[in-house]
Amino acid sequence: MRDYRLRCERLWELGGIELRQMNYDYIIAGSGLSGLSLLYCLLQEEPLSRKRILVLDKAKKNQNDRTYCFWERGEGLFESIIHKQWSTLEFCSPDAQVEFELKQYHYKMVRAADFYDHVLSHAGQFENVTFKQEPIEAIKSLPDKATVKTSDSEYSADYVFNSTRLFDPDMTVDNTLLQHFKGWFIKTDTARFNDDKATFMDFRMAQEHGTTFMYFLPTRQDEALVEYTLFSREVLADEAYDLELKRYIRDRLGISDYDITHTEFGVIPMTTQSFKKHIGKRIINIGTAGGYTKASTGYTFQFVQKNTKELIGYLRSDKTPAVGPRYIQRVFDWYDRTLLDVLLQERLSGQQVFSQLFNRNPPEKILEFLANESSFWGRFNIRNSVPMMPFMISGIRSLIG
Repeated sequence: MRDYRLRCERLWELGGIELRQMNYDYIIAGSGLSGLSLLYCLLQEEPLSRKRILVLDKAKKNQNDRTYCFWERGEGLFESIIHKQWSTLEFCSPDAQVEFELKQYHYKMVRAADFYDHVLSHAGQFENVTFKQEPIEAIKSLPDKATVKTSDSEYSADYVFNSTRLFDPDMTVDNTLLQHFKGWFIKTDTARFNDDKATFMDFRMAQEHGTTFMYFLPTRQDEALVEYTLFSREVLADEAYDLELKRYIRDRLGISDYDITHTEFGVIPMTTQSFKKHIGKRIINIGTAGGYTKASTGYTFQFVQKNTKELIGYLRSDKTPAVGPRYIQRVFDWYDRTLLDVLLQERLSGQQVFSQLFNRNPPEKILEFLANESSFWGRFNIRNSVPMMPFMISGIRSLIG
């Protein structure tokens, strides 16, 4: 473990003249979830694992800066670092309370620190992978290569996989909601939680700021993540998150004595605007930059893994990854834009929409739909379980807008 960490430190700091002038096969611009997922998958495949790969980011990834939650069937690529998983979920609102056992899926949690450590440990075994800690200023697509300009140097590669915000669409308060959240990991002195069951969404709280709910994810009988989440145009003052977290823990969980062992905060854009999948033929957008954050829910982890698998398939077959979305992806993107428009125009509240979904559908069919995995009839049933007129108006707006 110590040897790989020393090697990673040297790779981050390496900056010789010969490397500054070197052309790489692939440059990964950004070493967050999507960049490191792609790197990890490249290093699993021959001959891709022998490609010269440069990973650029302004910061090292060595902090537990977020928690990834997702649902999937069976075991996934990162099963060895699953921190906790649940087979029973609960949805709560003033109009619906549904507890359900998962048959097809498991709901899983991965801590960012474990993810970073796992990928960097693996990458540290490859001499052909270089990390550089430099701010990225510009990325350009040329006919036969792409270039990345940093504050220190300029690099070129056959392909650049970009997860920076350089090519984001124009997001405004008229077309974008922010999913913002603050989470506390809390620890109690005694066993207080049923760690076999997680609360997927709890809407039993004031909704004056917009769509507002809590996640309650017990990782042990004496430890849990409690996360206050909102979809709104603006973030709140920090003390507002703390107030609601304290209130929920006291009033809903019935706990007054606990320690906060870790805090996380994040903001995810949820927009009706389209993210470009590629810039020219040599810049491939990945992660949120490529539109692989679920626009209607903010879920990212599993969509990144699906996208990465597709990219690996193109590269392994020596085909260009500069392709547009498949038809079914465009269908689900339209559903996402439609729901966002409903919320942006305040035709319905998020509480109303999700309550009706859970009242009128088998819960796993909802998860299947939100994972972009439902069949035609599954999508038909979901569409028919929400009020027709608000969604019809927003659907038309999304098609012509």
